[in-house]
Amino acid sequence: MILVSRALKTLAVASLAVAAAHLILSDTLRLGFSAQAAATLGSPQGYGADQAFTTALVNTALVLPLVLWAGLRIAGERQVGIPVLVGTVAWITAVWHGLDVIDDAPGAILPLPSLGLVVLVAALGSLVPRKDPRKGVTPRRTAPPSPPAPGA
Repeated sequence: MILVSRALKTLAVASLAVAAAHLILSDTLRLGFSAQAAATLGSPQGYGADQAFTTALVNTALVLPLVLWAGLRIAGERQVGIPVLVGTVAWITAVWHGLDVIDDAPGAILPLPSLGLVVLVAALGSLVPRKDPRKGVTPRRTAPPSPPAPGA
């Protein structure tokens, strides 16, 4: 029951994280399109298309793990490292393979099966068994009480 709860939490949070990362990716790619258009028309905007494209990739690679980590922590999960790591790798792979689709036209989205796969992989990452940090840990020893003062 705990595993199902953990997987459902991760599924919901990963969906939000993928949506946020995709929004950042598409918006910053749109910025790259406007930089290309401005350069073609001869009116520089202060940034280049290559700079906007690189910013889009860096921002999307940072947004997903941050939103996934924060969302899982808010949802009450303690050990979120594996779902965040697996989800981030899946997201970067999905962007890498689908970038040509969204780089060709403003407003395009990544293929929905790859987005669903990222969410599913992150949810499956939450099912990996973890070592309970409380097992095998000896309780703290407290110092013995100090002896009574002489003459007391």
